[in-house]
Amino acid sequence: MRLRFLGSTSEAGACPTLYETDRGTIVVQGLHVTDPQALADLRDVLDGEAAVEVPRELLMEIARKVL
Repeated sequence: MRLRFLGSTSEAGACPTLYETDRGTIVVQGLHVTDPQALADLRDVLDGEAAVEVPRELLMEIARKVL
């Protein structure tokens, strides 16, 4: 799989950051959500999956660029 940088709201290339893959999917780089209450709200989390928090403004910015 290859990644293409889409954007970030962080300075100096830190996370959160979004990438587009050559598979037509999006990869999210960010800090794991560790708050127990938030994790309890997740549904059907499979082994190997993790929750990552992303600012709404980053998603909106990328959506405008990609769509």
